[in-house]
Amino acid sequence: MNSIARILDIILSCIGILLTLPLMILIAALVFVETKSPLFLQTRIGKNKKSFKIVKFRTMRVATPSVATHLVSSEALTHSGKYLRKWKLDELPQFFNVLIGDMSFVGPRPNLPNQSLLIKERDKRNIYQVKPGITGLAQIKGIDMASPKLLAEHDEQMIHQFSIKMYFLIILHTVLGKGMGDRISN
Repeated sequence: MNSIARILDIILSCIGILLTLPLMILIAALVFVETKSPLFLQTRIGKNKKSFKIVKFRTMRVATPSVATHLVSSEALTHSGKYLRKWKLDELPQFFNVLIGDMSFVGPRPNLPNQSLLIKERDKRNIYQVKPGITGLAQIKGIDMASPKLLAEHDEQMIHQFSIKMYFLIILHTVLGKGMGDRISN
């Protein structure tokens, strides 16, 4: 199953990059004008707890601390960031994370190294045995990293029930707007 998912990840990330490259260039230019730093690289925890750099378009001011999104004030958002996050366009550069193999399209969302409660809950359930994903079961159910135990439980459910059908259903639900990112505090 993992080799089929990897082949699908490569094919879909290549298609995604080709289809959205002009949009990514436009977004990078707009964010550059606003922040002078269009891409945001952040250390996340991946498969087997190996760290990697996730790539996103910058949606928060440059000096914003590297903490979980739900711990950040909405005042940290840039003007363009509000729209990029709303339409999930800040996630487009993650196609490259998928292509190089750090992530999959579907899997547990990768957490920060400082999210100790989530790491503890995920360790109990062996969540780090799989690649993290751009989207997953918890995201389409509206569960974010502010609820570590519930998130880890849904990650575990997804891993145990994973199939190619589930892979495509989660992607479809995400594309149709059901997937949610982590919410910013007010």
